[in-house]
Amino acid sequence: MLKYSVLKDDSLYQVSLNGDLDIEGTEIINEEIMPELTDAESVNINFEEVPFVDSSGMGLLITLVNTLKENSIRVTISNVNEEVFGIFELLQLPEILGNEVFI
Repeated sequence: MLKYSVLKDDSLYQVSLNGDLDIEGTEIINEEIMPELTDAESVNINFEEVPFVDSSGMGLLITLVNTLKENSIRVTISNVNEEVFGIFELLQLPEILGNEVFI
């Protein structure tokens, strides 16, 4: 089960995910996290505690980043573990979302 925390520091929102980003996690992000981020100027999504991402998680991540960018919210994704980032690269996620997203 995906758990998360959102820390607000002025206009920067730090979203820390903990658990697998899979079909169950997509519901949590869509229904709970996304509404919290609408007031942000900048969002960092910390993947340090995300060991696994499936195809639904990938699709959600693309939707999340693109939705935030469309609302002029700067998005970064940090601390992606090597295995998950390897999958991101295989699926060309850095090219799709922009290399500047991954820090």
